[in-house]
Amino acid sequence: MKERIALIDSSHPLSIRRQSEILSINRSQLYYRPAGEKEENLVLMETMDKLFLSDPTLGVLGMQDELAEKGLDYNVKRIRRLMRKMAIEPIYPKRNLSRLGKAKYIHPYLLRGLQINRPNQVWAMDISYIPMKHGFMYLTAIIDLYSRYIVGWQLSNSLEKQTQTELLHATICKYGKPEIINTDQGSQYTCEHWVSTLNDLKIRISMDGKGRATDNAFIERWFRTIKQKYIYLNPEKNGLDLYQGIDRFVKRYNSRKHQGIGRKKPVNLYLNAA
Repeated sequence: MKERIALIDSSHPLSIRRQSEILSINRSQLYYRPAGEKEENLVLMETMDKLFLSDPTLGVLGMQDELAEKGLDYNVKRIRRLMRKMAIEPIYPKRNLSRLGKAKYIHPYLLRGLQINRPNQVWAMDISYIPMKHGFMYLTAIIDLYSRYIVGWQLSNSLEKQTQTELLHATICKYGKPEIINTDQGSQYTCEHWVSTLNDLKIRISMDGKGRATDNAFIERWFRTIKQKYIYLNPEKNGLDLYQGIDRFVKRYNSRKHQGIGRKKPVNLYLNAA
C-alpha cells in the first residue's frame, strides 16, 4: 500500500481523485499526508506566508522586495511558483481576468450595504496554506458572517477544486443552505465546477472586488488568528496532529466571547438564532 501511495503525483494531469481510483487507494489514506517541498523552500514559504498575512496586496515583485529586505535573495520564477503552490493570489485592481479565461465566472460583490441580521444569510469561504514541520497542507474554512461561527472546515494536501465543493455539501448537510456565499476571485472559485455547483444549489454568488482587501475580511481575520495563535507557534509533524489541533482551536474559537458580536459566543449566536 505504501508503494502505491507513493505513486500519487499531485502535479499529474489526472486528478488525485482519479489517480486514487486507478490505484485502488482510499482517498482518506492520502487526506492527511502533508504535501512536500525542499526544506529550503518550506522555510521560504513560511516566511512568505507571514509577509502576505500582513500585506495581502503583495505580488511576486513586491514579495521579492520584502524578502530582499530580510536578506533573502530569490529569483522571481521561484517566488511565483511557490506563491501559486501556496494558493496566494494578491489583490490586483488591474488584473486581466478575461485574458485568463475567468471573466465569465466572476460575480459581483453583493455585501456592500447589505444588512446581515440572521444566521445562514451569508457565509464566507477561503483556503489558506498551513506550514508544518515537514511539509504543508491547505485549510479551507467557512464562517457565518452574522455570528462569526465557523460552520465548516477541511484539511487537504491538494488544491483540487472538488475539495471546496465537498466541504460545502458536508456543511450544508449539517447546518442548512446559506443564501449567499462570498469568496475571493481565486482559481478554486472562478471555475465552472464551483459556479455550476452554487447555481444548482440556488445559492447566490458574491466575490470580492479586485483591489479591495476588506471585502472578505472576516474569514481572512480568522486565518490570521489561527496562524498567529496556533500554527506558527506549534507547527505539527503530521496531518493527523494538525487536524486534531485545528479541531481544538475551532471549538475554542466558537465557544469564546467575541468583541465584534457584542461579547457573545459564536456558537450561541448561531445555534440559538438559527
